[in-house]
Amino acid sequence: MEKPLVGIVMGSDSDLPIMKDAAVILEELGLSYEMTIISAHRTPERAEEYARTAAERGIKVIIAGAGKAAHLAGVLAAYTPLPVIGVPILTSSLGGADSLYSMVQMPKGVPVAVVALNGAFNAGILAAQMIGTGNLKIREAIECYKEEMKAKVNEKARKLERIGYEAYLEEVK
Repeated sequence: MEKPLVGIVMGSDSDLPIMKDAAVILEELGLSYEMTIISAHRTPERAEEYARTAAERGIKVIIAGAGKAAHLAGVLAAYTPLPVIGVPILTSSLGGADSLYSMVQMPKGVPVAVVALNGAFNAGILAAQMIGTGNLKIREAIECYKEEMKAKVNEKARKLERIGYEAYLEEVK
């Protein structure tokens, strides 16, 4: 089995329905990953150990998703030289603003790249793009993925232009 290149970490199993999207796109692009649950507040020692050993285990990028007091990405970033991508999880109490702010308001010297609320899919693409800067196979997979997206949009545009908006809307119902 191939060593994982991306670590996908979430603060709680309740984040899994969102964080699985990172795994989905990484699989599509042919990247290996590992996935686990680590709480920055309830298992801080485990967070430190995970971050400190990630590089020696072959991890190139860490994707960290958490909601509410979402300090997981920042805690991991504090203990690793690897890039960390934060995925703020939408919350019911503050609409995800708490998650977002705790990730984007990092102190100088401890950066965390942050995607949109519930943006695990884009976090997976960003991780692949980071790895693709030094891996031609991954970069080519990303280029192919983007060409496929472009073709799908162009196909939809041609269909809309051909049949009109009313028929188009009926078909997509």
